Amino acid sequence: MNKKMNSSFSASAAIRSRKSVRTYKPLLLPAEKKAELEEFATSLERPFSPRVRLVFLDEDFFQARTGRKIGTYGVIKGARHFIAGVVEKGAKDLEQVGFIFEKLVLYATAMGLGTCWLGGTFKRSGFERAAAVGSSEMLPIVSPVGYEAEKKSFMDSALKVFSGSKKRKPWEELFFNDNYDSPLGEDVAGAYAIPLEMVRLAPSASNKQPWRIVKEGTEWHFFMEYSRLVNRSVGFDIQRVDMGIAMSHFELAAAEEGLHGCWKLRDRASLPFPEAGQLRYIATWFPAPAG
Repeated sequence: MNKKMNSSFSASAAIRSRKSVRTYKPLLLPAEKKAELEEFATSLERPFSPRVRLVFLDEDFFQARTGRKIGTYGVIKGARHFIAGVVEKGAKDLEQVGFIFEKLVLYATAMGLGTCWLGGTFKRSGFERAAAVGSSEMLPIVSPVGYEAEKKSFMDSALKVFSGSKKRKPWEELFFNDNYDSPLGEDVAGAYAIPLEMVRLAPSASNKQPWRIVKEGTEWHFFMEYSRLVNRSVGFDIQRVDMGIAMSHFELAAAEEGLHGCWKLRDRASLPFPEAGQLRYIATWFPAPAG
């Protein structure tokens, strides 16, 4: 999961407490806080092949590299630091960067820092130049990181109301047992009830909550309910990033419950579930053998 995870870090607590912060105190992070985040970022293990770089950019470095100020179209106010998620292009690249980036976001939350996922509301070309994105890479997401301001900007307050980010779909719309027609109850989920609840609480683009999980025996199959409108609005399949976030929540919470395993890709044709609507297969969690 992560070789250097602080023993006091509780992913479930961070998931429950985290919120999108768009208005920051205009302060630089203390050197020790920035160093801790950077060290944590280098230790994260990934489920798929594409390499991920988490690039830390402060205001001065960004301007020196690009000749511009950091641009977020007025969505973010006061932030002096940003993290850019750069991923090598390849199979499962967007899921990969979502998986890795969310672990850093949750760790920052546990450190008392605010963050906000940005997939479309930032000036991409400037961030790509500052992060030295190569031709074989892409930069789909960034986040500010810093201390939340007491007084919120008008844009911040308006976006909180518009996004409806506090609302979450009920279990019976997200989790299933053996087939899409059989909702999975918490009693059947057993020890995995908490990991599934942490998935339910995950953030997502336009709060669409695209994850659908089917339990088959001891395996957990992750599917995505695809929204053409959401993905076209940002120019790439941002919901695949959302699926990486969901996988990250599931794995972190499972580990805290002593449930270890790994991610694998099943042959879609071998799964006993027909295609349903816009559902797309993403990956499967295989529990580690007992003992």
